Amino acid sequence: MPTPHPSPPPGPGSVVAPRELAALGGGGIAVPARDGKLVHLQFRRFAGCPVCNLHLRSVATRHGEITAAGIREVVVFHSPESELSPHADGLPFPLVADPEKALYREFGIERGARSVLSPRAWPAMAYGVLRDLGPVLLGRRRPPVARPEGGRLGLPGDFLIAPDGTVVAAKHGTHASDQWSVDELLAHAATARAR
Repeated sequence: MPTPHPSPPPGPGSVVAPRELAALGGGGIAVPARDGKLVHLQFRRFAGCPVCNLHLRSVATRHGEITAAGIREVVVFHSPESELSPHADGLPFPLVADPEKALYREFGIERGARSVLSPRAWPAMAYGVLRDLGPVLLGRRRPPVARPEGGRLGLPGDFLIAPDGTVVAAKHGTHASDQWSVDELLAHAATARAR
């Protein structure tokens, strides 16, 4: 019997089937949104990842601008809730635990040594570690677990999904710090709204 070929991952122009994601701490998140907002579905690496922390703090700082642009942030980690919960404080958007990596597979988010071996990732890795070091040493922030479930070699991904489920923009990261900046996200949203 032939092996069925998996569906290609969603890209610009494809349509994402409606679903309800379970938010960390309870509650559901509709993707696509039912209230006319765009959904920025971003895939991160592991809970406590210094590069992810650095990026998510930049998103949190500008969350008001993102919301004003009609965008709902939804952030997915391949960590279980037990590893993710200690790192959720202060983030104004929902986090989703996907330890089975079902969403990662569906959206074509890969893993590989290039996530941390690419020299383009090193500045963010070094800055993220240095930025987290003080709060971790002072007990204000938990370090990542020594062996995160799902490993440390995940790659990031970004998808902007319209209310009808159409993917209007997508990015599959090629290294640990290869994700949309807030400015890029806002530009994608402005283009989507202008259509």
